[in-house]
Amino acid sequence: MKKPQKLPYEQSREGNRALWDELTPIHMRSYGVERFLAGKRWLPQQILKEVGPVKGLSLLHLQCHFGLDTLAWARQGASVTGVDFSPIAIDAALELSDRAEIPARFICSDIYALPQILEETFDLVFTSIGVLCWLKDLDRWAQIVAQFLKPGGRFYIMDGHPLLYTFDDAGRWQFEVSYFHQDEPYIWDGGDPDYMDPTYTTKHPSYEWQWTVSDIINAVLKAGLRLEFFNEFDAISDPVYPNMTQREDGLYTFKGMPVPLPILFSLKAQREARNHV
Repeated sequence: MKKPQKLPYEQSREGNRALWDELTPIHMRSYGVERFLAGKRWLPQQILKEVGPVKGLSLLHLQCHFGLDTLAWARQGASVTGVDFSPIAIDAALELSDRAEIPARFICSDIYALPQILEETFDLVFTSIGVLCWLKDLDRWAQIVAQFLKPGGRFYIMDGHPLLYTFDDAGRWQFEVSYFHQDEPYIWDGGDPDYMDPTYTTKHPSYEWQWTVSDIINAVLKAGLRLEFFNEFDAISDPVYPNMTQREDGLYTFKGMPVPLPILFSLKAQREARNHV
């Protein structure tokens, strides 16, 4: 890991795209695709509970990777559109849609370019787990989320808690990264084990931004959305990260936490059905 470095955004975007192009074939083998194809529940129970029924709804999934969550929402009855900036991931998503015989639309686009490609609006915009760290401009992201919502439509995100990303990766629970946002990304050199398949060593670096809780909430509010809830979790009923361990109460968390700490958050917000005068 290096300190934040000033560099053109195009360099960080293309570097991250190369990384996700690289990782998609690895994740197709390590994410549990066969379990999904066998019909097993895929989406975490907490997400299903907080999002609620989606049957008959149109759903836009931002940063969808190779589309497992997108297709899982289609199984729940939604009409789904998945978006990701990696062409390798989108090709894999289309292939997986065919294999699963689940209809879905997938679009290859950077989030910030999506309004120039897609014009329609949706009942639900969804994104989840490990997504915000790849975004350079959170205010613009939230504006785009709001733009794609129908009046009365809802936005939902579950992601790693900002505090979680300040700790080292060695499991010592020592602070390594500032909690507060820096304009420039942290650069994580390649050569580390992949988070899903520790036997695979990444070849490309990643460029990541840190965001605080207030950054996230304020971006959503400034975009004109009404906050329904913001929840924080020190454990969850499904292992949404591969290195989580199960506690005696059956919930999953990370090993060695010195005290209960927020490791995940969820947020739900709504676009008002009409403008108030």
